[in-house]
Amino acid sequence: MAPWSLPLSSLLKHTDCLLRANIFFNVLHGLHHHTFRSRLWKRDFRAVSRGVGQLLSHQPRGKKCAASVCTSSVDGQDTTERLWSVYSETKDRLKYPEGLRKYEYIPDFAVRGLHYDVQKALLMKIDAFHYIQLGTVYRGLHPVPDEEVIAMYEGCHVPLEIMSDFYGKSTHGHTMKQFMDIFSLPEMTLLSCVNDFFMRHNIDYEPVHLYKDVKEAIRDVHVKGIMYRAVEADIGKYICYGEQSHAVLKKLSAHGKKMFLITNSPFDFVDRGMNYIVGKDWRDLFDVVIVQADKPSFFNDRRKPFRRVTDKGALLWDRIHRLEKGQIYKQGNLYEFLRLTGWRGSKVLYFGDHIYSDLADLTLKHGWRTGAIIPELRKEIKIMNTAEYVHTMTWLQALTGLIEQMQVHRDPTSRAVVEEWIREREAMKPQTKDIFNAQFGSLFRTYHNPTYFSRRLSRFADIYMASISCLLNYDFQHTFFPRRTPLQHEAPFWPEHSSAGLSVSSPAPQDQNRVISDRNTE
Repeated sequence: MAPWSLPLSSLLKHTDCLLRANIFFNVLHGLHHHTFRSRLWKRDFRAVSRGVGQLLSHQPRGKKCAASVCTSSVDGQDTTERLWSVYSETKDRLKYPEGLRKYEYIPDFAVRGLHYDVQKALLMKIDAFHYIQLGTVYRGLHPVPDEEVIAMYEGCHVPLEIMSDFYGKSTHGHTMKQFMDIFSLPEMTLLSCVNDFFMRHNIDYEPVHLYKDVKEAIRDVHVKGIMYRAVEADIGKYICYGEQSHAVLKKLSAHGKKMFLITNSPFDFVDRGMNYIVGKDWRDLFDVVIVQADKPSFFNDRRKPFRRVTDKGALLWDRIHRLEKGQIYKQGNLYEFLRLTGWRGSKVLYFGDHIYSDLADLTLKHGWRTGAIIPELRKEIKIMNTAEYVHTMTWLQALTGLIEQMQVHRDPTSRAVVEEWIREREAMKPQTKDIFNAQFGSLFRTYHNPTYFSRRLSRFADIYMASISCLLNYDFQHTFFPRRTPLQHEAPFWPEHSSAGLSVSSPAPQDQNRVISDRNTE
């Protein structure tokens, strides 16, 4: 039977912002202990260093001191106190400012898929064609005027050589970082808050250092187990009981589907979470369970062998000749997985919530079918179904059509009318953004074009949905057909519903000499 795979994150339904707020708090706490790299503060540190040298140079001659700390006289004790005072002052200077703790997590500030210019400390939304959506560029917590953005980038287009790399990272000369997963929401908010603090207090700082410090602090929250301990301590606060998740897994299992779970989380956290979400029999539902897989390296690095883990977390040293149901395995690699299971190609459907780390390599290198879990879909579709949104978009499209058709009239009177329509259209565009998110708009669209996130989603995912439980709406003989979206030179075939049933209207003849526009670069 065709195997199905589920990363743990596709089954976890976080209680909206609680987990993100907890991550934000823990990272902010950790950031306070990170070295503060600043040109201004470096100058202060050199002054402190000179002060230490002066203190040491004024030690009484002829007295022997152990480890540069004198305790044999009153003067020595005074020197010791001064040294520790300088030590404490220096240590405090090298921490991020205490005032950062006053910032609260802003749950609706950012959306996934945004790009961050590491060198300029700018957070922005970019469309599928590398154009910046004006009005969505933020420095700290405040928007950057369009004129300033255009001046910095010499227009709105971001060249390929400075865009994020294949996995959305800022490496090998790429200055942009794309934030793609759920955990990136508190990271973006934290970056924005720290930038905001420094600007408010006129602190001279290096944006590259700030980005690296925040990145390291976020990593520490995961690697050091801070997040795992926080969630496990109050699991009901952060994770919703997954009744529908259990139902869909049972349904898949009952239909003979082979299922495997691949997660980067440690076993104790996985076991605790899955017991709560699915039930104590969760391991019976999966044919293979792999923890601490280290995705995306799991899909590319052939060197790491599988290692069996006991229920108590002990690591065994025996060579793995087969992957057995009921056992827990750590690390490993996809090539060994394919050899041991034989599950290959388009018969495998793999679900993940990170477009790069979960889906990209599998669809490009191994031909697996892929499904993306996009929780934001529920909110966006709910908004799209409102009368306000439908009315706004219908009129915006109609108005755009009017402008395109009537711009041929060049007399002053007609031109004045068309110019008024253009101003009305420009005034409407921010409404189509703000209805989703006041700062950055929809996850899937700029004003008109698909976002860069949408482009990568369509490239690496065969299907996408808000939750794995959406599969309960279909039987397992169902075939998903993609909608035939008309290309720009094609006329749409519009299905029409009437009392007589479904009919399809014939397309209007197309002008063979028409110039086709495939993107909006306004």
